[in-house]
Amino acid sequence: MNSPGLLIHPVTDLPLVRSGDNLALLIGTACDRVGFALQDGDVLVLAQKIVSKAEGRQVLLADVEASPEAVKLAKEVDKDPRLVELVLRESDTIIRKTRGVLIVRHRLGIVSANAGIDQSNISHDEGESALLLPLDPDQSARRLRADFAADHNLNLGIIISDSINRPWRMGTVGIAIGSAGITVLDDRRGQADMFGRELKVTMINRADSIATAAMLVMGETTERVPAAIVRGFPAENSSQGAADSLRPLAEDLFR
Repeated sequence: MNSPGLLIHPVTDLPLVRSGDNLALLIGTACDRVGFALQDGDVLVLAQKIVSKAEGRQVLLADVEASPEAVKLAKEVDKDPRLVELVLRESDTIIRKTRGVLIVRHRLGIVSANAGIDQSNISHDEGESALLLPLDPDQSARRLRADFAADHNLNLGIIISDSINRPWRMGTVGIAIGSAGITVLDDRRGQADMFGRELKVTMINRADSIATAAMLVMGETTERVPAAIVRGFPAENSSQGAADSLRPLAEDLFR
């Protein structure tokens, strides 16, 4: 995908990621193999799934014992009690519930369906499984950035993306659940607009915008493109993480 000054290139030819894999090594090798090597200042967007797989976050449902609360709730929403148990373990609040769906506030602060737990595009060879979000996606992003700096001498921005549905809108978009090395929120409050009027609320979520743009080349189903390189939107030495974009509960008008 090309636009003036911006290139988004899919990272293809990656092997299926397994627990314990070195993602910096796998991605760097894949980029070299297809002749599109990473450069200083690139922003690398990785699908949450490959980060979770590498970090061993895949769970066999046979190993999950559903609590009485999970069994009761599973009957209400017509879901596997073991999956509901995982949702409860990963969440701190149930926001809404209906047949087939639990909208929850994840322990990371992200509001999403089923706590981001997914069963698609993962192997079930050893039994029915589910994939959980990384324990600390911002820490995962910082670690990956450090790995690329140490092993490849590259200064990259890192975004770990996931897809999400939004209230009152159909279809999924990408969001950043982990970030390192870029300014996540571009705060324009206090600046003037083109007519000199002071901006009161304008904050641009740069990380989510990049995640959604990268999703256009990464896909959501059988594309097997779990990462993308964004070139032309430079990495920065920002200390912000994706958690900085979470709206404080005191400002939540929709609960």
